[in-house]
Amino acid sequence: MLIADMVERLTDGTAPMRFEAYDGSGFGPADSPMTLRLESERGLRYLATASGDLGMARAYIAGDLAIEGVHPGDPYEALKTLGQWRFRRPAPRELAVLVRELGWRRLVPPEPPPQETLPHWRRTAEGLRHSRRRDAESIGHHYDVSNAFYERILGSSMAYTCAVFPKPDASLEEAQEEKFDLVARKLELGPGMRLLDVGCGWGGMARHAAMHYGVSVVAVTLSGEQTRWAADVIERAGLTSQVSILHADYRDAPGREYDAVSSIGLTEHVGVKNYPSYFSFLCAKLRDGGRLLNHCITRPSNKTRARTGEFTDRYVFPDGELTGSGRIITEAQNVGLEVRHEENLREHYALTLAAWCQNLERNWDGCVAEVGEATARVWGLYMAGSRIGFETNFLQLHQVLAVKTAPGGDASFPLRPTWLS
Repeated sequence: MLIADMVERLTDGTAPMRFEAYDGSGFGPADSPMTLRLESERGLRYLATASGDLGMARAYIAGDLAIEGVHPGDPYEALKTLGQWRFRRPAPRELAVLVRELGWRRLVPPEPPPQETLPHWRRTAEGLRHSRRRDAESIGHHYDVSNAFYERILGSSMAYTCAVFPKPDASLEEAQEEKFDLVARKLELGPGMRLLDVGCGWGGMARHAAMHYGVSVVAVTLSGEQTRWAADVIERAGLTSQVSILHADYRDAPGREYDAVSSIGLTEHVGVKNYPSYFSFLCAKLRDGGRLLNHCITRPSNKTRARTGEFTDRYVFPDGELTGSGRIITEAQNVGLEVRHEENLREHYALTLAAWCQNLERNWDGCVAEVGEATARVWGLYMAGSRIGFETNFLQLHQVLAVKTAPGGDASFPLRPTWLS
């Protein structure tokens, strides 16, 4: 049986794009602007031996599955179309026929692409889930790829978190600047104040707070590459007297009695079961009346499982966990923080991801030269897929603002939000 015949038999309804295989077979609309092309037997083995999106991701990353008609830096339109492809579960007798046609040799899983990390249950060599050692390994897997690669994707802001677009046609740089400024306004930063920025990335929030608000900042990241890049930029900007960039686990952040704490994109890596200790730690860092701004990706429900999908877990954010904003607010409240404001910025993240994909497509040759085509494909696939997730409300992005209320109830908070004016 030809490969395309097998795929067609498993398709429920009409295929939304053309499919072609290395054995010369094909089916689907001949006039489709996109063609899904299976290039090799190894690709077929990837598809046949891994469930969900993992097999397709492996074949695509390894170059055994091509999508003609779209650029690998931004496969957004292809993923939207593939999302319309419906497959049916074959009956037992039909499955037996397909297995016989495939042959047992094709049901032996190939070695995964080298960009893939082990499944979470086999990462015991790096320690228990969310141990310090394993967290360091997970962060390194994602953030220590190449600073030059990230510069090409993220642009001059080097901010790898959701931007805030003041208008739909704002540039990525304008939107990232607005994000940092919104955080600063929510925290009501001012000259002489002390800010702890945990999970600081390449130091964007620390630089913004020091340059525009006269704040002294201790910024912490677990990524060595981010530490080196941020420290160099801080030195060149003449901000070393105001900003300290530390290569450390957030749990080792020094000092107490901070006026404010910002956590932008860290909570996803903490682990849901560790939220009580996470929020307790940050609360203990604040003075009475001090504020915490927690900015992170969330689920639209508090009932779904915390772990991410197989592709994201093995290729992008090992050990990453997401939950609903209600769980985050609850855990913050349970350690004594008073939540004063929250907002969902999911549409802003969809726009941010679209801009990153445009940068990846525009700078594709340089990105491939820096990290290789397979790794560049991982990021294009991840960012385009995430964009769809935020557009369809599968993912959200919440900012939660809380205060360490003083004994007696003084929250040092205005009657109405000042950051909106």
